[in-house]
Amino acid sequence: MIGVFDSGLGGLSVLAAIARALPRADLVYLADTAHLPYGDKDDTYIRRRVLTIGNHLVDQGCGVIVVACNTATVAAVAAFREAFPNLPVVGVEPGVKPAAAMSRSRRIAVLATESTTRSERLADLIRQHAGNVEVTVEACPGWATRVETLCLDEPDFVEEARRHLTPLLAGGVDQIVLGCTHYSFLCPVLEPIVAKRATLVDVADAVARQCVRLAGADALGQGRLTLLATANPERLQAALPVLGLHWLGSRLHSPARLMVA
Repeated sequence: MIGVFDSGLGGLSVLAAIARALPRADLVYLADTAHLPYGDKDDTYIRRRVLTIGNHLVDQGCGVIVVACNTATVAAVAAFREAFPNLPVVGVEPGVKPAAAMSRSRRIAVLATESTTRSERLADLIRQHAGNVEVTVEACPGWATRVETLCLDEPDFVEEARRHLTPLLAGGVDQIVLGCTHYSFLCPVLEPIVAKRATLVDVADAVARQCVRLAGADALGQGRLTLLATANPERLQAALPVLGLHWLGSRLHSPARLMVA
């Protein structure tokens, strides 16, 4: 089994990519909805939640763990790997490296939660992979919450997105990194704003390819999906069709369940 988790709905974008790449794998998705969002929490709090959830997924029999949250990855994936040194763990980090490699203008931007924007890990990624590129890091407070509440295309958000993106485009940015897995579900709003001027960089497919490399026997199962949440599991399941993931529902072998932790 492959375990995938996030604070809420955002990691479903990564789950979908993994499900497409490994159609026979049994998957468990755990949303820590009782403690969302992670983006405004301190690193100590996030590490505690990540270790609690990781322990649960390991106890469920998951042989590969995907931390499908940029904020959780930058704050806690090192601690998680230290706690489970023999377990394949895949983190999700902002796609700074591919964005820098693809940029023709040598100007890129990273859209992220407040926690990720101030993280040392993001600063390290920029130093390692974008040393000769101008990088603008843009905090987007409340964007993940919009996905959680399924308020994806309201007029006020369209205008808010324009306020964030227009100065970046005017400054010559041609690659815009989606530094939060939630933001993948905002692409229908973001893409028309950046059309023909910049490319949105998402890493979900890259994470799925890493899972293919690491899965081994965990790639072979009955193609079942289990949904768990620490609060309101019914909302997690109901979100699938709203987010365009109705096809994942066919892999469910039981309704979404509550996990108390």
